[in-house]
Amino acid sequence: MINGVGGVEVGGWAAWGWVVRNDRDVGDVSGLLQVGSGVDLAAIDPAGTPGLPGRKEVRRDPKGWARAELVTLGQELARQQEMLFANAKVNPADQRRVLLVLQAMDCGGKDGTVKKVAGTMNPEGLRITAFGPPTAEERQHDFLWRIRRALPMPGYLGIFNRSHYEDVLVARVRELAPARVWKPRYEKINSFERELVDSGFSPVKVMLHISYEEQRRRLLERLRDPTKYWKYDPDDVDNRAYWPAYQQAYQDAIQRCGTDHAPWHVVPADRKWYRDWAVAHLILDALKRLDLSYPPAGFDPQAETKRLEREETGSVAKVNGR
Repeated sequence: MINGVGGVEVGGWAAWGWVVRNDRDVGDVSGLLQVGSGVDLAAIDPAGTPGLPGRKEVRRDPKGWARAELVTLGQELARQQEMLFANAKVNPADQRRVLLVLQAMDCGGKDGTVKKVAGTMNPEGLRITAFGPPTAEERQHDFLWRIRRALPMPGYLGIFNRSHYEDVLVARVRELAPARVWKPRYEKINSFERELVDSGFSPVKVMLHISYEEQRRRLLERLRDPTKYWKYDPDDVDNRAYWPAYQQAYQDAIQRCGTDHAPWHVVPADRKWYRDWAVAHLILDALKRLDLSYPPAGFDPQAETKRLEREETGSVAKVNGR
């Protein structure tokens, strides 16, 4: 069993149905992780490492290599993010922005991913929103109301820790809404995401895919460490009884809402170091597709330089009233 509750065991690359090549370009990570309408979650190994070079290629432990590479990726992420922010600041007509949508089972690594990947970027250009159960006010509105209010401004990189997909996942599995309510939401989500793309958004939708066994291990880890008690919720154990239903709900959401303009990516997340490396790649790929560059000066740099160079040292004293 792949997840302790059913399915055929598959391993590594075979789970993805691709031919293993030692010369695989790590720049194709987005393509490797992108899934279509025929996705079968049970056939994807949560401990897999698609796109990661092997030990022979990097001549060291892939785990250590991926962690070191994340530092390099972080530097480029910061540069790309700065260009995105700068262009929107200089040109109000530039509506480009990136939105990372993170979904996962409990203990799937959403918080850890945000900490590791977003931590490499300038918080001034980030907008991070964690969605919990709807508040009384939010329940008075359409399910997308609170999502729209949290969208990042132009030039920003937004991160959703959980998202509008909760309304076709937990709402369905835990019967918080009848089928006649949650089923039409798939098309509403598709229309909403089409609207986002048309208005300048680059969505990066990611499911962090962990195994049933790995979730149990992480829950036990929280119970054995007093510094992690605050992360533990007894309801997480109750939800394990719904694992097959959640897997089906995720698969249906990915199949129904994986579109050309807003595709889904499934990231094997049992290995935290691979998860962080892969998500960093996905964000970086989205930024690079924007073909960003630093905006040109809206003034004459040479003239401004000469103005400052002409200032005499005594002018400082004059300004200070000396």
